[in-house]
Amino acid sequence: MSSSGKVRVAMIGCGGMARGHVRNILKQQDTTEVIVVNDPSDEAYAEMQKVFTDANLTPPPNEKDLTRLLSDYQGRIDVAFIVTPHAFHYEQAKACMEAGLDVLLEKPMVVTAAEAESLIQTRDATGKLLVIAFNGSLSHQIRTASGMIASGEVGKLQNIVAYVWEDWSEHYNGHWKQVPEISGGGFMFDTGAHMLNTVSDLANQDFVEVAAWLDNRGKAIDILGCVMGRLESGALVTMNSCGNAIHSCASEIRLFCTEAIIRTGIWGEYLEIQREGEKQLQPVPVPASLGAWEQFYAVRSGKMKNPSPPEIGLRMAKLWDAIRASAAQNGVPVRLK
Repeated sequence: MSSSGKVRVAMIGCGGMARGHVRNILKQQDTTEVIVVNDPSDEAYAEMQKVFTDANLTPPPNEKDLTRLLSDYQGRIDVAFIVTPHAFHYEQAKACMEAGLDVLLEKPMVVTAAEAESLIQTRDATGKLLVIAFNGSLSHQIRTASGMIASGEVGKLQNIVAYVWEDWSEHYNGHWKQVPEISGGGFMFDTGAHMLNTVSDLANQDFVEVAAWLDNRGKAIDILGCVMGRLESGALVTMNSCGNAIHSCASEIRLFCTEAIIRTGIWGEYLEIQREGEKQLQPVPVPASLGAWEQFYAVRSGKMKNPSPPEIGLRMAKLWDAIRASAAQNGVPVRLK
């Protein structure tokens, strides 16, 4: 931490998502300072510079080589915020923690369960903080809903129905998100990763059996997806993803409990509940949030327990491994336990 008391950040990645996060970080300049960025693309860095100049700030330098950045900025940065293509997450997060940095890691955490387990081992060995930047897990809405389910306030969980849709196939045509070696999957593992994570988070238990179908629609990655699963408690889950929708992007999750119905979104963008005897869903008020960095800062400051640890990322990675295994067999059920 700097002499001013601010957390010093290295931003790993300068793409569109990273720039969105930085815009929110710059609203929190009393606690945070971006010291350096890392991106091999001059074009992406030029766009990141505009974010700072638009805020009347001097842009931080771009060190294109992560290894050199971690060496040259030793003792000058406290945290790495990693917002890069999915397949890079594991090696980058591992290197940053081993260099002594706490890490806020964009979703999905990693590509496989084996990588997730290894990253947890690195977290434990280094003693560094690792938070996964899943909008759902870091939202007040999902934390509130999760608390209702875990406490038994809404009765026993019976069914979860979730779906997400977006004009993803056309919008990201030619983008790295549709290159399997970099993305680790298609729509179900990109926008749909929020659904896989938030459903897993709300259930707060492992899947024991999964059947899945993925349709590539002529591309190298999945565009459409359908998943059926059974949780440890016996609760049943269905999840659908459509990346070939009309121009739109939205989601819904409904949780049917014995004493209430909960409705939310995969990003935790809203929360509603209908209890026994009520005629319709009612909004649940929660505090406003400035997003992932605000929550990470609260965790790092000891003000709250980590709501999105790598253990949640591992649970989702195991689910994704099972989805791919089942889909490769045209929906043959896969047992996880």
